[in-house]
Amino acid sequence: MECKNDISEKAKDAATGPKIMLNSYSGNTIEGEAFVADHIFSYILQGKQDVWLADQKHSYHEGDFRFFRRNQLTKYVKSTTDGSFRSIAVHIDQCTLKEMSEQYGLKADSIINPHTALLIQSGTLLQGFVDSLVPYLQQQMDERIVALKARELVLLLIQLNPVFKNVLFDFNVPGKIDLEAFMNSHYRYNVPMERFAFLTGRSLSGFKRDFEKQFHTSPGRWLLRKRLDTARFLIEQQKEKPSEVYLDLGFEDLSHFSFAYKKEFGYAPNKKHS
Repeated sequence: MECKNDISEKAKDAATGPKIMLNSYSGNTIEGEAFVADHIFSYILQGKQDVWLADQKHSYHEGDFRFFRRNQLTKYVKSTTDGSFRSIAVHIDQCTLKEMSEQYGLKADSIINPHTALLIQSGTLLQGFVDSLVPYLQQQMDERIVALKARELVLLLIQLNPVFKNVLFDFNVPGKIDLEAFMNSHYRYNVPMERFAFLTGRSLSGFKRDFEKQFHTSPGRWLLRKRLDTARFLIEQQKEKPSEVYLDLGFEDLSHFSFAYKKEFGYAPNKKHS
C-alpha cells in the first residue's frame, strides 16, 4: 500500500515512516517546545521530564512509560540524573497506521476526547518491548526492523488498553473547536499562526476572521498582550524574575521581552512600578 500521497498538506511535518530514537543529553537542564506531529511512545531510562500539554503539567521519572497523541503543542523540561538524561522514543506515523488499518481491519469506532488521559499499564510485556530495542539503538537500525517494531508496539498498546485503537486509528484532522478556550490554554506557545489555525480546525484566513470576531483584535496583538499581562502578574505578584518567565511565555530572548514589556507598561520588568 502506498500512502505517502494521503498525508494532509497541513501535516507535512509529520514523519513519512516510523522512527525509533535514543535521546541522550548530558550537563544542564534542557528546555524546549515542540509540535507533536506523530503519536509518540516514550520510556525514560535516566533522568526526569516535565511536560506541559496545553496548560496542564505532567511529571515523569526514570522507568515511566508515556504516550503523546499527534497534533499537540508541548513544552518540556528535561532534568538530568547523575549528569545525564536518556529516553527511548517511538514515533508512530500515519502511513504505518493506515497500512495496519487496511491489513488488520483496525478502525476507530468512537471518538476519544483529546484531553482524556490514556493510561499505560506498566508490566512485563511493555518492559520486554523496551528492553528489546536497546541493542538496536547502539547502531543504525534497518528500516524494516523499525517498521516491524512500530507495528509490534501498536498491537501491544491495543492489547494492554483497547482505548488506544480509537486514538491510533482516528485519521481525522483537527475539527473546528472553541477558539477562546484553545487560545487561553495555548497562548504561551511560540508557534506560527498557521499552526494555531490548523489545531483549531481552520484555514489561516478563517482563523484570523474568527479570532477578530471573538477577541476584537488581531491574533498577534492579543497574544502579545496576554503574555505580557501574565508576565506582569508573575513578576509583580509572584515575585518571579524576568529571566525566569520570558521563555515560558513564548518570548525568544530576554531583550525582546524587556523591550515589549517596557513599551506596554512604561517601565522595565526589572523595575518596581510606583
